[in-house]
Amino acid sequence: MALNPQLLPNGMPVPFVNEMFVLIRDGVEFEVDKIPGSDGGRLKAKGTIYLSNIRMVFVSKKPVGDFVAFDMPLLFVHGEKFNQPVFFCNNIAGQVEPVVPENQPAALYSVHSFKILFKDGGCGTFVPLFFNLISSVRQYNQQFQQANTPQAHVDPLQAAQTPVDEMMRHAYVDPNDPTRIFLQQPTPESQLRRRTYQPQAANH
Repeated sequence: MALNPQLLPNGMPVPFVNEMFVLIRDGVEFEVDKIPGSDGGRLKAKGTIYLSNIRMVFVSKKPVGDFVAFDMPLLFVHGEKFNQPVFFCNNIAGQVEPVVPENQPAALYSVHSFKILFKDGGCGTFVPLFFNLISSVRQYNQQFQQANTPQAHVDPLQAAQTPVDEMMRHAYVDPNDPTRIFLQQPTPESQLRRRTYQPQAANH
């Protein structure tokens, strides 16, 4: 997890090298805990989810205090579950590990619990794509770790190597789900491509 990742003027996350955006979903409510400065650390906001081969990014419709966006690397997400409560809206809940800045002790950063609530329309496109993608990312990373010397630190950008083209081509599109799939990659106004999660090292 990384709080307030870099965004383009249109609200889209500044992409990483080799990042491929899979879908965009408007009209979701996002809940997350342990956010500094928010009421009891818990924060709720409405906005948009961007899903790529590297991460999932929630971008708030309007800032809530200092909170604008929340970046969740797919390799750091765990315990994800799709819930269909009788009296409330469908949602995905889970936990995400923090992205610890270089030279900082991991003990200072705690795991966040999050929830994505689908309040406007269905989720028959989003949910299968999300679970298929996160499964592929983990599988690919496991193969990579076995083929190489296992590292104590998992690089979130390793997920960029996961092949997603085939998955996107065969994705089921639910007419009741307002999720939009990227058939071709958006061409951002800026050609800036980030190479690391460390904010000071973003470069062309």
